[in-house]
Amino acid sequence: MKLIYLLPFLGVLLAQAGASELPDLGESSQAVFSAQQERRIGESIMADIRRSRDLYDDAEVTDYLNALGARLVANSPDSARPFEFFVIRDSTLNAFALPGGFIGVHTGLILSAQSESELASVLAHEISHVTQRHLARVIAGTQKNTLTSLAAVAVAILAARSNPQVANAAVATAAATGVQSQLDYTREHEREADRIGLQLLGASGFDPHAMADFFGRMQKYGRLYENNAPVYLRTHPLTSERIADVQNRVESLPYRQVPDSLDFQLVRARLEAEEGPAQNAVSVFEAALAEKKYSSEVAQHYGLARALLRTKDYTRAERELALARKSGAHPMFDVMALQIKLSAKQPAAALDVCRGGLKRFPQHRALIHGCAETMLQTGAAAEALSLLSSALKTRDNDARLYLLQAQAYAALGKAVPQHRALAEAYVLQGHLTEAVVQLQMALKNRDGDFYQLSMAEARLRQLRELEKELRKPPQP
Repeated sequence: MKLIYLLPFLGVLLAQAGASELPDLGESSQAVFSAQQERRIGESIMADIRRSRDLYDDAEVTDYLNALGARLVANSPDSARPFEFFVIRDSTLNAFALPGGFIGVHTGLILSAQSESELASVLAHEISHVTQRHLARVIAGTQKNTLTSLAAVAVAILAARSNPQVANAAVATAAATGVQSQLDYTREHEREADRIGLQLLGASGFDPHAMADFFGRMQKYGRLYENNAPVYLRTHPLTSERIADVQNRVESLPYRQVPDSLDFQLVRARLEAEEGPAQNAVSVFEAALAEKKYSSEVAQHYGLARALLRTKDYTRAERELALARKSGAHPMFDVMALQIKLSAKQPAAALDVCRGGLKRFPQHRALIHGCAETMLQTGAAAEALSLLSSALKTRDNDARLYLLQAQAYAALGKAVPQHRALAEAYVLQGHLTEAVVQLQMALKNRDGDFYQLSMAEARLRQLRELEKELRKPPQP
């Protein structure tokens, strides 16, 4: 399912979140969703996004983006607000903020960033849209319009983040309901997000000049390609006044040379290695290494190893990975080594890689995923269960960990905890009905102890109450 197809359902989600009960306080700035309502809207949208093929569900890239985002959020005006950053598999240059602190970034934008500060500048801008509650303020600006009008504004704004063609249709709908003027209001929000985003960059140790550099390059691309300008340029309109404002603000700031982290370099190399035909990716990295055209030789060797893995040249992949490892230990190197051994059908060697890697990086999520799968493949279900149960103590929002835990329980013949683990995975994936079925199956098995069955019964009651709440018709 394409991400943009999710947007027409926002009207229903707004109603479920209580949008139809917005207080009429006279001033649009006051008539906004509560933070809890915004979060619920965002979670409803994310449930569909997590089921879509557009989501780039990779632990290493996602965790890097969340770490970068958390560094910025810590210096934001609303640092206590929960944020979640996710990646969309799309070569277009775009990023967007959803209600409730959910921020999506296209793979194309990560690849286009010429420095970590540039990527941080985009995240800072989107974080500012959330902390300033721009979407809620725009919707509140409609005041006494109907719920249909509120949904039309929200759909138009969110659609513009992902697909200009669909955005045009959404804007037309908004105009038909008499709320087109509210979309113009977002132009001021862009300037506000720029201003606060610059403050976040400086406070977080990044170079604020990177925002001006990014905008300048986008404006140049827009002139070169006209109607085929980058999506980010079309969905975040760059006026001359807006660019001048950013440039004026950074001119008074001292230049700060901020080196890119190795994590940033490796994540970009990984995404680049996955672009296009495998052999083309190999050629790109080989040429860069031969001509010494790179900002990180380590990342180039790592990227070439990943590209070679795609061509099933495992010997050369290991050789390139060994060259990258000369710089020192890094969890992404261990994950890469594990993937090479598994792809080469060397499970025993893969298990050795796991045990060494987990000693060095016991909290690295991608390594935990890969090692649990390896243990299950090699018959070490008890070891896998121990690893997964420990990881879930601090990562109980990871559906994949629950799915792997369910496999481990199944291998050990423990039906009740198997169904309970599957239920939790389904809840996180947005499949509430399937989660209820799994808990019902757990209770029918009756092979668990009193504590396990009591926990299953209590969780089943919780999910049934949640189902009832979601089925309630929206209030007029």
